[in-house]
Amino acid sequence: MEFKIYDTLPQEAVLIREMVFVKEQGFCEEFDETDAGSRHLVLFDGNIPVATCRFFKELKDAVYVIGRIAVMKDYRGRGLGADIVKEAERHIRRMGGRKVCLHAQKRVEKFYSGLGYCVYGEEDSDEGCPHVWMQKEL
Repeated sequence: MEFKIYDTLPQEAVLIREMVFVKEQGFCEEFDETDAGSRHLVLFDGNIPVATCRFFKELKDAVYVIGRIAVMKDYRGRGLGADIVKEAERHIRRMGGRKVCLHAQKRVEKFYSGLGYCVYGEEDSDEGCPHVWMQKEL
């Protein structure tokens, strides 16, 4: 397995996000202007893109947001979601980040809690799906 990082949204990340968020989960507004200002990580198994996420700096000093974390269905259950989050955190630390936030689907809140993230703020909805903001000090 190999990580690659991109300054623009690569087609491999588009493919993963379309499969996971649009086709599997039914989200319609998957791609947005935030993609243009984000770094994008893709995890490859040989030539096959299997997981992705994006991250960007918040307006506040040393605060970053990780989002659009997705793993292809055939690769789930292997710890790749945790791997890609940890890799994004490594890049964020190198860039001087001290805090990471993410907008998690409520159903996977425990997954992120296991990676050290804590809920803050109120539960909200993204396209009808319950979400919660979570944060972690690096």
